[in-house]
Amino acid sequence: MSGFDIGAVSWSQQRSTDLEGEAPYLERHAAQAKFYEFLRTFQIGTEGQQSSEVYKYSDALIKDKTRLRVDLQDVKLFDPDLGACLQRAPTEFLPLLEAAARERVQRSDRQEEESAQVPCDLQVFLHSTAQFGPASMRELMSSHVSQLVMMPGIVTHAATRKHKATYVRMECKTCHTVRTVTCKPGFGGAMIPRTCDAATVGGQGNTCGQDPFTILPGKTQFVDQQQLKLQERPEEVPTGELPQSMTLIVDRHLVGKISPGTRVTVIGIYSIYQSKEAKNRDGKGGVAIKQPYLRVVGLEEDIEGDSHNSPTFTMEEEAAFKAFAAQPNVHEQIFSKVAPNIFGHADIKKAVACLLFGGSRKRMPDGTARRGDINVLLMGDPSTAKSQFLKFAAKTAPISVYTSGKGSSAAGLTATVVKDNSGEFFLEGGAMVLADNGVVCIDEFDKMRPEDRVAIHEAMEQQTISIAKAGITTMLKSRTSVLAAANPPSGRYDDMKTAQENIDLQTTILSRFDLIFIVKDERSMERDKRIAQHVIQVHRDAGSAPEADEEDKKAEEFLKRYLEYCRVKCQPRLTQRAATTLVTEYVEIRDEVRTSALTGGGDLPAVPITVRQLEAVIRISESLARMQLQVDVTENHVQQAMDLFRTSTMDAVRSGATEGMVFTEEQKGEMHNVQVQIKRRVSIGGFVSEAHLVEELVRIGMDGSLVRRALCYLVQQGEFEYKKERRLVHRLQ
Repeated sequence: MSGFDIGAVSWSQQRSTDLEGEAPYLERHAAQAKFYEFLRTFQIGTEGQQSSEVYKYSDALIKDKTRLRVDLQDVKLFDPDLGACLQRAPTEFLPLLEAAARERVQRSDRQEEESAQVPCDLQVFLHSTAQFGPASMRELMSSHVSQLVMMPGIVTHAATRKHKATYVRMECKTCHTVRTVTCKPGFGGAMIPRTCDAATVGGQGNTCGQDPFTILPGKTQFVDQQQLKLQERPEEVPTGELPQSMTLIVDRHLVGKISPGTRVTVIGIYSIYQSKEAKNRDGKGGVAIKQPYLRVVGLEEDIEGDSHNSPTFTMEEEAAFKAFAAQPNVHEQIFSKVAPNIFGHADIKKAVACLLFGGSRKRMPDGTARRGDINVLLMGDPSTAKSQFLKFAAKTAPISVYTSGKGSSAAGLTATVVKDNSGEFFLEGGAMVLADNGVVCIDEFDKMRPEDRVAIHEAMEQQTISIAKAGITTMLKSRTSVLAAANPPSGRYDDMKTAQENIDLQTTILSRFDLIFIVKDERSMERDKRIAQHVIQVHRDAGSAPEADEEDKKAEEFLKRYLEYCRVKCQPRLTQRAATTLVTEYVEIRDEVRTSALTGGGDLPAVPITVRQLEAVIRISESLARMQLQVDVTENHVQQAMDLFRTSTMDAVRSGATEGMVFTEEQKGEMHNVQVQIKRRVSIGGFVSEAHLVEELVRIGMDGSLVRRALCYLVQQGEFEYKKERRLVHRLQ
């Protein structure tokens, strides 16, 4: 029995020891002493060089005595058993770490003979340079309850700030005895005693009765607390499944730091609580089913939307990226890696590559910002691989959200205010908020309701989303690129219609797209034969050669990593000569559009050419320079950007049946005769089938194409209009 009472505290190990990998258990006073030594003596950058000694945590406590960030890997490096205990039982050992930090601050103040009091709200934040535990919400099991977990995700909504009591002071109404009850952290509360213990002292009977205590709010200690909702990242959700979410509880210095749409990496204690719904359903004794939540002890905001702060690259990767960028044909190699299974569409592949790399964001001296993200619209016939381009961009971009216009609302794309079961309002971010620093792919863009398209105007240009609903007034970040695909109103692109009729979108939304492509299904025997051979070859090669598939995967992974590297490391700017060239080109385009409008009867183009298009060319030039890891945008980059702009947006401006047509005097006379014959056969206010009208005029010797041109001209002049997808013609005047 010798040594039985040594240490003044006796204890026995009650934990199960038959579990493989069970962490060793440390006594509380021993653990606190080790934590103190860790904070006092842990150094970085020594490696035998005494001149470079840095006491990491002691120096941090001297600079800031209210908060301290501790790396869990440093604790494990200092003492593996201590780190294992902190990870396995954080509710027990984290308060000891905070107590050791307060003790360290108190002793350092005594040494410096300072009279400053030790702050009682010193909070320790945990973070980790290496992933540990479950990597996603889907891997969380019951065995992880009450342990530290590290979880990445997106904060989708945040509740208002609340105040939670840590110590409740209460007073007996009869004998005025004051008691202090400790509250559990998180969703935990305090158990208020039903009887007064002071009334039974001295052998007297209990005269205070039941429930004699009243709360003293003025003497109760409170801390700030906020409830957040963490959702899986869109790129990590398995196909066909809904993203999972989890409730977060943050307190003290972490309150109010994160807004919806922010990508974070959370370290917290995986805890459980009983919801009100389960309690009401199961009755007072229903305690078996619990709801999980995460009590946050560390929160890291991801930079540029990449996982766990900024992405890291090995020296071998950086050397490979620089060698790749130094090649003279780097642009052609990148363009060839964009959607290689799609035949043709070289200009669209260039545009998608520019969208993925993006331009440089700029912060002006007055605090305003200029977007660097590029928006692209694909408009045209079905079966022209528009959706495949969207799928490729969503798969390749580090952050992406894919949605369809028909199933998307204004609130689903931007943000909405929702009401929870407790009656409080939450701010929940939509697709463009969740895809911050990424790409939003919107298919069937023309099927969206006009009021829903208007809602994304601010997000596409100012890259913010302003909310003023239910008493909540705030502004969310939406720094995204938009890649949209749409069909003309009639389903197919009609060459006999004007650009205004084929592109049935408001000019306010069109001006926000940097590049607009008209994608037509050209009917050519040679082209159809080449497309058919390409499609058949793609189907034959699919899965037949594992080595080729492996090479394709490596090429995709290289493009993703190179894309991340360029976006983080390179921020190009225009040179003086490139700026001069750009000004000259922009003035020429504006003059060309103005001249075309004057010769065409004064009609404005379907796609306006404004200063936004000038900024679009700047962004495209910067993205081309970024592909080469060049910090200066040269004249060559500007010329390539102008060529791409002319083959996309300027072609869309010129598209249409009567755009750029020049008639001789004889043709003008024939056109006038056709118009007279059309007006004779259609009375004012009358309807007639277009096919029947054309057939009738062809029977009397007129050219069918000339009849259709005359109809388009009359529609342009406002004398006729098409009805029911151009099947009927209605005469207005």
